[in-house]
Amino acid sequence: MIRILVTGANGQLGNEFRAIAPDYPHFDMTFTDLPDLDVTDEIALEDFFGENEFDVVINCAAYTAVDKAEEDPVSAMKVNRDAVKYLARECKNAGSYLIHISTDYVFDGKTDKPYREEDLPNPQSVYGHSKLAGEEAIMSCLSTGMIIRTSWLYSSFGNNFVKTILRKAKEGNPLRIVADQAGNPTYARDLAKVILDILPSATAEHALQIMHYSNEGICSWYELTKAIAEFAGITCEILPIKTEEYPLPAPRPVFSALDKNLIKSKFNLEIPFWKDSLKECVLCIEHRA
Repeated sequence: MIRILVTGANGQLGNEFRAIAPDYPHFDMTFTDLPDLDVTDEIALEDFFGENEFDVVINCAAYTAVDKAEEDPVSAMKVNRDAVKYLARECKNAGSYLIHISTDYVFDGKTDKPYREEDLPNPQSVYGHSKLAGEEAIMSCLSTGMIIRTSWLYSSFGNNFVKTILRKAKEGNPLRIVADQAGNPTYARDLAKVILDILPSATAEHALQIMHYSNEGICSWYELTKAIAEFAGITCEILPIKTEEYPLPAPRPVFSALDKNLIKSKFNLEIPFWKDSLKECVLCIEHRA
């Protein structure tokens, strides 16, 4: 029985791990989040690991308010850098294997081809800088483990782009959606399944690995919005706009698609196409409504 700790378990990805846990009876999974465990509290984290033993730690805890981070960098760094540093240290001391979730925002988006793991990070936002700092904290502490960069994450749980579009589309007003930013949408349930599926093989590796994972296929936010409305059966006017027509505090990568050849070849994966996974998630959301 492999003992797994999932931090940030009340978020999108953490809740997907909860949902699929019964499908993995050979894993003994513990789920924590505030107020039970504050990963930014160094002493509390040390005490928690002193009282509990885990073979694997999956860190889903993150500060993900991209625009708010621009005005509150201290909070972003506290969660995305400092807490990761504390977790990495506890994993090293306990001999636990750490799987950490990072982001496409570590890249600047100034390219025309999907980013590979070895491409040079160049974040353009506070959020991106804080997530890169978390990666660096792991690399300075651990010689084994895995950092998984993902992108445009959505789920039937929590707040995300897909759920926001569903809500606004049902209001009937025209939607103005950015059409000149492209990337890979990622269904959080697919990511959770992949992590648990590859876990036995990954933990057998004696090296620190960086991997990219998202659903297959590239689209714009505009194309994603049209697909959401289509799968929900909603008739709504959707208008494509340019990035400068919808200014936000934090800059977004213009093109942040991720190259997934490494994780596919290493673990013999077949990754679902983004539209197939999106349809599954939309139907799940609508069923719960």
